[in-house]
Amino acid sequence: MSIKQLFQKEQRQHYDKVFWVIMIFLVLASMLAMYSAGSQLAHKAIAHGISHLSPFYSHIVFLLAGLAIAFFVQQVPSKYIRICSYLLLGFSIVCLILIFVPGFGVEINGAKRWLRLGFTFQPSELAKLSLIVVEADLLSRMDGKAPEQRRKLFLWALGLAGLVCLLIMINNLSTALMLAGVIFILMFLARVDWKVLVGMIGIAAIVLMGSYLFVEKVYVKPGKHMTGVFRRAETWVHRVDEMIDDWGKEKVEDEGINDYNRQEKYAKLAIARAYKRMPLGVGPGNSLERDYLPLAYADYIFAIIVEEWGIVGAAFLIFLYLVILFRACSSSNRFEDNAAMLMVMGLGLMLTLQAFISMAVAVGIGPVTGQALPMMSRGGSGIILCSICFGIMMAVSREQSILKAQSDKAIKESREEEPELI
Repeated sequence: MSIKQLFQKEQRQHYDKVFWVIMIFLVLASMLAMYSAGSQLAHKAIAHGISHLSPFYSHIVFLLAGLAIAFFVQQVPSKYIRICSYLLLGFSIVCLILIFVPGFGVEINGAKRWLRLGFTFQPSELAKLSLIVVEADLLSRMDGKAPEQRRKLFLWALGLAGLVCLLIMINNLSTALMLAGVIFILMFLARVDWKVLVGMIGIAAIVLMGSYLFVEKVYVKPGKHMTGVFRRAETWVHRVDEMIDDWGKEKVEDEGINDYNRQEKYAKLAIARAYKRMPLGVGPGNSLERDYLPLAYADYIFAIIVEEWGIVGAAFLIFLYLVILFRACSSSNRFEDNAAMLMVMGLGLMLTLQAFISMAVAVGIGPVTGQALPMMSRGGSGIILCSICFGIMMAVSREQSILKAQSDKAIKESREEEPELI
């Protein structure tokens, strides 16, 4: 298909316009938010002798590249997307292992989640995308199969999910739990036996609770420090303990701002400033906390959005992420292909769930997780992979729309060819 044919009316009528509207609104909102939230990056750029707008321009380049990638991904047939996902999943698993090899893994903000292969990226982002598509394919193949074949396919799906989540969990527990939750929902939609699902929940709860109590009693309470690949577990327990303390009792005396709570404190200050100027906030570009809040342009960008845009802007952004999930649900109801339904539902769930976790952390109703706000937070690899998610969902929707149009046309032609009864 030529470039000219992609824009013809016959092709455009099958594009998923709802997904496109959501993505364009998110891109525009991201540009506006990053212009203000990236002030710390602007100061660093000036210190290095380059334009203060350089970080903002690079963000725009990634957003525009994401739109272009999404447009061309939506042209790819779903069968090729599935094949590529198996290859990408294998590459992701290798990359997740390479993180622990000296010289490859990069540690940022105390977490070793990045890999350097000429450029720096998070393998967990690749793994999330590829695993969801692979799981959708494996689980869809179970439909109509004999019990033994269903069991083999389920074990493959469970084994791959367990391996990937374990490798991610070592350095990024929140992403691993989020991904495991999405896979669990896909298994439920694929009509896996409810007894198996209940057993999975029970085993997961026992393992997580046992691990928490072990680290709490053996290391945190005695004041010891963990070493090795699981040293991040101590940080997770500290964050859960602090969240429980915040919910369970009132603090008599403010502990002040320190290196441990700096992000949470300045995020709350940003929310408090917005509260005084409700419902519109202090206005775009008028944030005070953007210069003090660490990662204001990344994990905590929603706090700056609330400060500047108020409840109106925050509610609009929440609405956009909800529409992603609603569109995924409504689209999948029209699909006759079970794999297509699971693929769209999985990717839609992942984007929406990640967004709500990021927003919950920014407003102080959840433990710190390090989850970026999809299409909003700064990060080239994150923006590109979110764009690919949109492209895949639109590709599946477009393909199903074409198949439905062909089916309707065939039915209409068959009825016209039927002889009239006298």
